Amino acid sequence: GTYPPGSTIKPMLALAALESGATNLTRKTVCIGYYQLPNIDHRYRDWKPEGHGPVDLHDAIAQSCDVYFYEISTEIGIDRMAYYLKQFGLGNETGVDISGEKPGIVPSQEWKRNNFSTRDQQRWYDGETVIASIGQGYMLASPLQLASAAGALATRGTRFRPHMTAAIENPITGDRTLTRPERAGQAEVDNEFYWNSVIDAMNDVMQHPRGTAFAAGGNAPYSMAGKSGTAQVFSVAQEEEYEEEEVEERLRDHALFISFAPLDDPRIAVAVIVENGSSGSRVAAPIARALMDHHLGYADDASQ
Repeated sequence: GTYPPGSTIKPMLALAALESGATNLTRKTVCIGYYQLPNIDHRYRDWKPEGHGPVDLHDAIAQSCDVYFYEISTEIGIDRMAYYLKQFGLGNETGVDISGEKPGIVPSQEWKRNNFSTRDQQRWYDGETVIASIGQGYMLASPLQLASAAGALATRGTRFRPHMTAAIENPITGDRTLTRPERAGQAEVDNEFYWNSVIDAMNDVMQHPRGTAFAAGGNAPYSMAGKSGTAQVFSVAQEEEYEEEEVEERLRDHALFISFAPLDDPRIAVAVIVENGSSGSRVAAPIARALMDHHLGYADDASQ
């Protein structure tokens, strides 16, 4: 299935913003818990009601500040946002060797014109750009697409076609042909400093005390990078608050997390989606950590 990718797109969006000049590494904003478009009363809320205070791009990724990305979203624009996100494999089939794969959705102005019938429906609104910046609205991605995107972050832009088969064996001769990696694309971000800065922030997500997933990654014996995400199942009215204990389980937010490790020599990329799991950092991140521990041979250490 496909799901709103939530804040897991923020590292990719950060690279798009840096490459396009919509932000820089020193720009700061003051997060007061919500954002408003000019001359609009509607408040686009941060996940942290009291706000994060002054944040730069590094903080906005590590602490998952929505307001920072709301603010730069209209400077990037939805079409440029779509252009870069598609370079990480979102909005297209990955080409995995099984049938029935869904492409997901990365919306753009052209996409909306092609998928709605009336002029009012076809018009793209600034508010739709704002919510797209945190992976909400029309945006949809599969877990495999998110894992592929995490892999592209790990390789600093090189994306490979995923495979379910490791090798094909001739039943008569026993000869085995390994499935060879196939390049599927390259993200157009050439500045090495941008990559280092974004990946460093993803490292702090898991291994800095103020990172959203420090509880899952802070004690790891190896370095890792990650990004938490939460995807709304239903919209919360402007005058209402999301109270998890009062919401039916089937309507609670989905929990998402993408990650890769080790930081300097990546060997595994992971995406986890827990339907109605509520918190990406609290619920999905420990699962991602367990998968990486097992793959890297640290499972016994983690259990002690």
